Parts: sequence; structure tokens; C-alpha cells
Amino acid sequence: MRAGTTIMKAAQAFRRDRRGNFGMMMAIVTPLLALSAGYGLNIAQMTIVRSNLLAALDSAVTSTARDLTTGVIAEKDARGMVEAFLLANGGRAFADADRITLDSLVIDKARGTVSAEASIILDVAFPLFGAANRQTITAQSASLYSDKKIEIAMMLDVTDSMGGQKIKDLKVAAKNAVDALTKGQNQTNPRVRIALVPYSDGVNVGALAKDVVFVERKGGSDLPPPMDAKKAEIDANTGKQDNNCATERKDVNLKADFSDDAPDAVRERKDGQRYLAKVNRDDRLNSCAKAVLKPLSPDATALKKQIDDFSVAGYTAGAIGVQWTYYMLSQKWRPAIQKAGLGDGPADADPKEVAKIAILMTDGAFNTAHADVAGDEKAVRRQDSKSRSYAESLCDRMKADGIEVFTIGFKLDSNNARNVMKNCASADTGSLKHYYETSSGEELNDAFMTIARNVERLALTQ
Repeated sequence: MRAGTTIMKAAQAFRRDRRGNFGMMMAIVTPLLALSAGYGLNIAQMTIVRSNLLAALDSAVTSTARDLTTGVIAEKDARGMVEAFLLANGGRAFADADRITLDSLVIDKARGTVSAEASIILDVAFPLFGAANRQTITAQSASLYSDKKIEIAMMLDVTDSMGGQKIKDLKVAAKNAVDALTKGQNQTNPRVRIALVPYSDGVNVGALAKDVVFVERKGGSDLPPPMDAKKAEIDANTGKQDNNCATERKDVNLKADFSDDAPDAVRERKDGQRYLAKVNRDDRLNSCAKAVLKPLSPDATALKKQIDDFSVAGYTAGAIGVQWTYYMLSQKWRPAIQKAGLGDGPADADPKEVAKIAILMTDGAFNTAHADVAGDEKAVRRQDSKSRSYAESLCDRMKADGIEVFTIGFKLDSNNARNVMKNCASADTGSLKHYYETSSGEELNDAFMTIARNVERLALTQ
């Protein structure tokens, strides 16, 4: 009995004794803490490596998509491009190159995407529960690309008011835009082509004039002679072509013709006689800009040289500039451009295959129009309302035909000038602006460069 009592007392004393508790707790907790720390370190290590792998893969895919878009590389070269970019960045930043693998690369033409998956073999710091210390980390990335062709017509103001620093600023901005739009493209298979449409009282259409312009004669008919006209009738109604300028095309009622019909389209007079829909050179046109229109071309050097040769003269027939911008993007004008030896001309309108872009620039209010205007050469220069109305009608036709229209006002000093540019511009979509108002050479350059970037966005998203 006494022995039992002694054992019970000893047990109670042991239960009340707290002197070894901390040691026991530490013995139990320390391995758990170490395990938790090791697990946390592994997670942090894998998270950092996965983040770095994803960043490298994102850059590789985005760069490759951009090069596919601009035509720098062909589709067959895409995998090698992604691998080279991925290995170069991964090897320098976070892993040995021989541990990084491009597991898949898919170019989906239907969706316009480049997607890739890559993996890396990682030796983690703390093997846990007998697991091997080697882990495979994977990442996926995708980017949009486009193999659309891009055709851009730039309407550029070369009127008298653009003299001095203004024309210098325009030349810098327009040439920078040409460089940005054509940079890196494959010259044997160019993706981007640009047309230049300098304008003042009319547009100097260069070699196109011979076959597409009807030169009016004072006192004669304002419509081209009938197709079966005799020489005497032609001579009596056709003026001397002493320059290559053109004004508006006139319809059978001698009003402005807003169509993009080819110059060899057949029209019918009120008396039933047929004639070709040539573009008029109004007999009241008093000046002709030396700056010459250039149809679509991928040749950045030639385009920039043409811009460098711009000089200023005349009034602001903005609607005529818009009209010729429209023609330079219309497939209907392809035969005439080819016949004149001025390039391949515009591609067929197909929003899946080609993006057509108009950039319209002015430094002032449109003030000159010839069609449906009575009076002398002074009267045609006092046609602010008609010139604006004609321009907006032509812009509406372009937009209806799927042409994206961007507009730039440069140091504008009237609400009329602002309004016609705003009305001509395509509707903004999200953060994509279409109308730009600028007050300095730097802002003008920024507007052109922003539009150049937005053109690529449109090609990707539309």
C-alpha cells in the first residue's frame, strides 16, 4: 500500500513539474519550423524562376509576333526566333541555357496569334519528404500578330500658309512617319506601302495626268468629249495641258463627283452620248504645286526624297486632296496607276487581307472649290462652305468603304478647320484616337508617330 502511495505521489510530482516543457516543445517544433522554412524557400525560388521564365517567354513571343507582323521573318523562322530569344535571356538571367526548353509554338493564322509553352528544370534548395530536388517549371504566353498588308495615303498641306518653319516641321514629321511605318520590313515582299498626296489649289498628279485628267478650255464644255467625238470637237473643248494638276471630278450635272470610279469608267451625258469619267482640271485653276503626288510605294528612301522636295504655293482646296487620297487607296484606280508606270496600285479591298488608312493633314480652313461654282478664279477661292462640305462627303465615302481615317490639324486658327477635321476622322474606339490637334512641330511629329503606332494596332485587332 505504501509502495502504491509512493508511486502516485511521484507521478503527481512529475505532472506538476514544468521544468522540461520548453525543451520538449522545441524538440517537437524545430523540425516543423525547418520543414516550413524549407518549403517556403522552395516556393519562393520556384515563383521567382517561373516569373523570370514567363517574362523571357513573353518577350520572345511578342518580339517574334512583331517580326512576323512587319515581315522581318517568315513563319518557318518563328520557332528558331523564339528559342534564340528565350535561351539568350534565360541563360543570362536565371538558368543554364541547356535547362530551358521550348515545348511548343503554335501560329494560329485564323486567330492571328502566336502562342508558346516553355519549361525549365530547377534544382530546389530543400528536398522535402524524400522527393527529388529537381522540379520542372512551365510557363505559357501568347501574342497577337497580323500578316495583313497595309496601305496608307498621306494627304499633306503644301499651301502658302505652310511656308517657313511649318513646312520644315511637316517634312520632319512625315519622314519620321515613313521610317516608323516601313521599319524592318522585307523589301522583296513589303507589307506596308505609302502614298503621298500633297495639295494646294489642286493636286499635281504627275505622270497620271496624261490619261486621267480632262483639261477644260475656257468657253468649252466642262465634261470630257464624247467617246466618238471628232478631232475638231475635241480640240474645241480641250485646253492645253501646261501642267499636271487636277481639281475635282465633275458629274453629268457639273457638280462634284464623290465616287472613286476609275477614270475610264463610262458615263452618259444628258443627250445620251457616252464619255470617260476623267478628272477635271478646271480652267480657273491659277497655280499648280510643284510637289507631286506619289502612288503607293514601299520605298522609304524615294518617299522621303519626295517629301524633301516639297515646296509651298496656292490656296487650300482640301476636298481635292481628300479626293485624290481616296483614289490612291481604291482598287478601281489600279489599272491607271499601272499604266502610268507608277507602281502596282492599290490591292483589292478585303478587310481580312489589307488595312487601308488615310491620314489627312491641314494647317487651316479649306477655302477653295471649283465644281458647281460660278464666277472667275477669285470666286473659286471663296468657297469655304463648299470645300468643307465636299471634303466631308468624300470622307464619308471612304469610311463607308472601310478606309480608316486619321486627321491632323496643325496650328489651326478657326473652328471651321477643326470641325472638318473632326468630322472627317473615323470614330474613336477605346483609347484609339483619330483626330489630333497640334500647335508645334514637336506635337505634329508626335501625332504622326502615334498614328503610325495605331496603324499597327488596327492591323492586329480588326
